[in-house]
Amino acid sequence: MALTGIQIFKLLPKTNCKKCGFPTCLAFAMKLAQGGVELSACPDVSEEAKKTLGEASAPPIRSFELGTGEKAVKLGGETVLFRHEKKFINPCALALNVKDSLSDGELAEKASEVASSEIDRVGQKLRVDAISVEYASGDAARYEAAVRLVAEKAPEAAIILNCKDVAAAEAAVKAVAERKPLIYGADDGNAEAMAAVAKAHGVPLVACAQGPEALSVLTEKIKGLGVEDIVLDSGAKTAREIIEHNTQIRRSALKKNFKPLGYPVINSVLRDDPLFEASIASVAIAKYASIVILGSIEKWKNLALFTLRQNLYTDPQVPMQVEQKIYEIGEPGPDSPLMITTNFSLTYFIVSGEIENSRVPARLAVMDCEGLSVLTAWAAGKFTAAKIAQFIKESGVENQISHKELILPGQVAILSGALEDKLEGWKITVGPREANAIPTFLKNRA
Repeated sequence: MALTGIQIFKLLPKTNCKKCGFPTCLAFAMKLAQGGVELSACPDVSEEAKKTLGEASAPPIRSFELGTGEKAVKLGGETVLFRHEKKFINPCALALNVKDSLSDGELAEKASEVASSEIDRVGQKLRVDAISVEYASGDAARYEAAVRLVAEKAPEAAIILNCKDVAAAEAAVKAVAERKPLIYGADDGNAEAMAAVAKAHGVPLVACAQGPEALSVLTEKIKGLGVEDIVLDSGAKTAREIIEHNTQIRRSALKKNFKPLGYPVINSVLRDDPLFEASIASVAIAKYASIVILGSIEKWKNLALFTLRQNLYTDPQVPMQVEQKIYEIGEPGPDSPLMITTNFSLTYFIVSGEIENSRVPARLAVMDCEGLSVLTAWAAGKFTAAKIAQFIKESGVENQISHKELILPGQVAILSGALEDKLEGWKITVGPREANAIPTFLKNRA
């Protein structure tokens, strides 16, 4: 049973040492009770308290990593049903499914697609995270060779062994054991043997059953066999089944603290039609999937799914922000123009992108407005003439330029007069209202 913040507080050191990042032990206890922090954040908690609090303070959905290294993906750990309640924590992993019956050349090409799938969107690196190798050949030796090849060609991707043949799965696990592959999967017929393989090699295991009720029975069995890191496959294939099963699993874990369903969820959305597959994948991403297996990863599909995933897994209460500083775009010289905007990530990347498109080297002064857009920051009193003037004076940019001209976003042209008064000796030029007009504006000035 979950403990309250006060119950947890009674078991903490009560030193208010702040080592956990919170001002008091009580504040830490309250956050721990909400599932917003892990017990390990307190370095001074006693072993007795760890034993008592360990299970009680664990997140309702077990958390562990898929893959290894810097690009390992953390699964599970979610604490809310709806994003607006707090936020969704760990973005789901996207995986490309390949069959071991493909030729070596085709497998290498597919793996290379995954390895080169990374894109940069508003400052975040987004990618296809894993490769699922399907046991389609019926030949254990071929399966092992295919897994080795895929692992070699995509060295940073997580490996999912889509195989219910115990002998073939075990050989493949041994081949890529250092990558901590996910075995997919165990069912009623092979649960004991698959659990033995997973436990022996310390790798996670997918439990496969038809529906949440049967799944809960299977996970209890697998856990009893000594496997802690489990992923759930309820057999959901259609959009309706994905919504129903995933929602039931999440509600059972969060609202009823039902441990047998307190694990990450995997959905296979393989379809012959890429557009249909993308549509089903979007449902899985929006409805609690921790891993989504795809049949193809065309660039247009990646961009659509990456964007959806990124939007769902940003904190709705904290705008995405970039660092306040003077950014140099191109190789600006002393005569290059100086523009200003706010530190809302989307605003920064759109504006900087249009400056790059102009091919006119420039400096972009990015001012901390708590992640608000230009108009919103102005309306909230955070992007004012006085604050802009203070930022420009303290930034030191005046020592880098031979002119004293600042280009103001056109949407806040009303600030130009007051800003000239605050920045003595400076010329304030009103720039375009929309970012897509920046290239023409800068080229006409050159």
